[in-house]
Amino acid sequence: MAKFFVEENQVNLDKNQITILGEDTNHINNVLRLRKNEKILVSVKSDNPKTYIVSIQNIEDNKVLCNIVKKLDILNEPKIQLSIFQGIPKFDKMEWIIQKCTELGASSFIPLDLKRCVVKLKSKDEIKKNERWQKISEVASKQSGRDIIPKVYGKISLNELCNKINDYDIVFVAYEQENDFSLKYYAEKIQNSRKIAIVIGPEGGFDESEVENLKNAGAKIISLGNRILRTETAPIALTSIIMYESGNLERVNSNG
Repeated sequence: MAKFFVEENQVNLDKNQITILGEDTNHINNVLRLRKNEKILVSVKSDNPKTYIVSIQNIEDNKVLCNIVKKLDILNEPKIQLSIFQGIPKFDKMEWIIQKCTELGASSFIPLDLKRCVVKLKSKDEIKKNERWQKISEVASKQSGRDIIPKVYGKISLNELCNKINDYDIVFVAYEQENDFSLKYYAEKIQNSRKIAIVIGPEGGFDESEVENLKNAGAKIISLGNRILRTETAPIALTSIIMYESGNLERVNSNG
C-alpha cells in the first residue's frame, strides 16, 4: 500500500477520519490514480508516531478525505535511535546519504562543518538546502514504509558536536588511520545501546586535530577496514552494520 504522512491536526478521531492535503493529493489522484474505497497507509508526524490503514472516501483537487480502518502497531522503526553527523560533502552526495540511510533506519542527520569540507554551506543557502534535504528524507520514508520522517538539522561545528557526545550511549568516528579498533570490538555495546551516533568526515577526510578532539570528548574512533570508503559510502556501511548488530534487520510480522 502507498504511504503518506499527515500532521496531527489532520486527524479527527471523533469522526474516525484523516484528511490528506497538499501535493500528496495530486499524487494520489493523478499519479497513483487511486479511487474511492482503495486503502492506503497514513502515519502521523509526531513524537509519538501512529500509523493507520485508511480507506479513501472522497478525492478533491486540494484534499483527500479518508476513513480510518485500523490502527497499526509501530513495526517499521528500529529500536535504536541512530544519528548521522556528516561532514558536509558535495550536495548530490548529501542527498544520496540522506535517502539511503533513511531507508536503512537512521533517525536524524546533522551536517558537520569541518576543516576539510570542500563545500561551505553559507547561511543564505542553508535554509533552502535543509528544506530540500528534509523533503528527500520524507520521500525516502514513504518509499521504505517508515513510521517517522528522520529530521535533518542545521549544520553544527566540531566544538558543538563535542558538547553533544554525552547525549548518546556511544558515538563512533570512522577514521581511515585507526588501526586498533573496529565496529566489531563494540558489538556488545551496540546491542545494549538505544541512542547511537556516527561521525563521518567529508571528501577530504578529518584533520588529525579533529579526531583527537572527538576522542577526548568521549567518541570511539574506529576503522572500517583496509579499504578507504568514500564519504557517501561510509555512513551507509556503518548504518547497515549497526542495524544488523542491534537486531534491527530482523523481519517482524505486521498486524495489517
